[in-house]
Amino acid sequence: MTSDNVLPLPDYDELPIAKLQHQIRALSSDDIETLIEHEQQHGNRTPVLELLRTRQQQLAEGAEPSGGDQWDGTGKPADTPHGSPVSRDSAAGPGAPLRHGVAGQTPDRDRP
Repeated sequence: MTSDNVLPLPDYDELPIAKLQHQIRALSSDDIETLIEHEQQHGNRTPVLELLRTRQQQLAEGAEPSGGDQWDGTGKPADTPHGSPVSRDSAAGPGAPLRHGVAGQTPDRDRP
């Protein structure tokens, strides 16, 4: 077992479960086992242990660790190497929702 200061994820104990779920995808089975042992001795949080054990099982069944963290915690996807053709200039403008799904029955639709 590793010491408390040498965990495979920095700030592990402060990570929200959603971020943890993404970050553990880059870890090896040994790293997951280290986190399981740490979690059992410290927080012993059932949802976290279930998450770690599920990932450990996936790795045992042949899943490969990913290339790294795919989520930066902002709620937005990480940048891609291809960029995006979408811009604010081409985005749809604000508008009132359709009344009963018929544009002609919605007063002031698409008016600023």
